[in-house]
Amino acid sequence: MSDFVLSHTHGAIGVITLNRPEVLNAWHRPMRDRLVAALETMERNAAIRAIVLTGAGERAFSAGQDLNESKTFDPDGAEAWIREWERLYGLLRSLTKPLVIALNGLAAGSAFQVALLGDLRVGHPGVTMGQPEITSGFASITGPWIMREILGLARTTDLALTGRMMDAAEAHAIGLISRLVPREAVMDTALALAEELAGKPPTALRLTKAWLREMTEPGFRQAIEAAIRFHREAYATDEPSTTMQRFLDARAHRRATPDC
Repeated sequence: MSDFVLSHTHGAIGVITLNRPEVLNAWHRPMRDRLVAALETMERNAAIRAIVLTGAGERAFSAGQDLNESKTFDPDGAEAWIREWERLYGLLRSLTKPLVIALNGLAAGSAFQVALLGDLRVGHPGVTMGQPEITSGFASITGPWIMREILGLARTTDLALTGRMMDAAEAHAIGLISRLVPREAVMDTALALAEELAGKPPTALRLTKAWLREMTEPGFRQAIEAAIRFHREAYATDEPSTTMQRFLDARAHRRATPDC
């Protein structure tokens, strides 16, 4: 499937869909590049006043990083990979238009981070969210920065070190899901919320978003440089690749083993 990212408009709302449902919308470089291109196109389009980002299928917004890609990195490859995330995260943070995330299932790892970089998030009771990177062999660096800005250090430490996933009720209770609605109402609610934000005075909205970005910019840049430093160190060993391969093998075994 080559259309890794789909785009359309709904009135003044641009809708972007992550489109690798066969792998729970996990992303690799071509998909990240197309997501950046879609966001840049909508940011330039004066007719679009707000953006909704969602995932194809009913199981996941996105499972995050495609481990079949990241298990092959060496230190230089890991640094280039973090620079790709710097580009995407920086773009998400610099959008002048409101970004609403429509969560239709799992949001894990870097997809959890992308969701938190949206302005508001709409989910349903079946959504799960979290930062399981440590379990699959990643040092968790940029995720804790994003989480700490919202949750504080204690909850961030819990989520980063255990890698546990949160259900929708917990995520909503601590502010990670902005609106919790029935599954069938997620997209309509996200579009209505985007339309509400699009109707705000545009200069006031743009300047407010700019200030929210400026308040957190030093921490963002520090997190990116830390991620490069720590991932280079990690990928100088074989731990990431071997842990990811074990994770992939265990997942393949579970899928191949019929339920008893």
